[in-house]
Amino acid sequence: MKRSAKVTAPLLASVALAITTGCRKPEMQRCVDENNKVVDDKLCANQPQAGGQTQNLNGPGYVPYIPLYHYYYGGWGGYGLGTLAGGGSTTPAEGHSYINSSGVRTGTVRGGFGRSMSSGGSSGAGE
Repeated sequence: MKRSAKVTAPLLASVALAITTGCRKPEMQRCVDENNKVVDDKLCANQPQAGGQTQNLNGPGYVPYIPLYHYYYGGWGGYGLGTLAGGGSTTPAEGHSYINSSGVRTGTVRGGFGRSMSSGGSSGAGE
């Protein structure tokens, strides 16, 4: 029986695409202080977003809020408390997935109706 090249080529292309995009190793997501030293993830959990405003207690008006702790995405360093993180970014890169020290995956996706996704599963970084 002859196999059709019209079916085989697109099938192989779709399998190759699934393998290359689905097997990307997630990068690190760590909670860091203003000096990019890793701190407990709980310190980043319930903070307002950077750039927001808070009421000025010393007088009328509002002042910009700059968080003491923030997430750091990718780069070098580890998850150990007090270790230095660098070479990454304070904003997640589009199309990348991240994993925090607890094994929770987060990330961004391209296009579609939503720009971000979050998975509560606790899978290891070595998938």
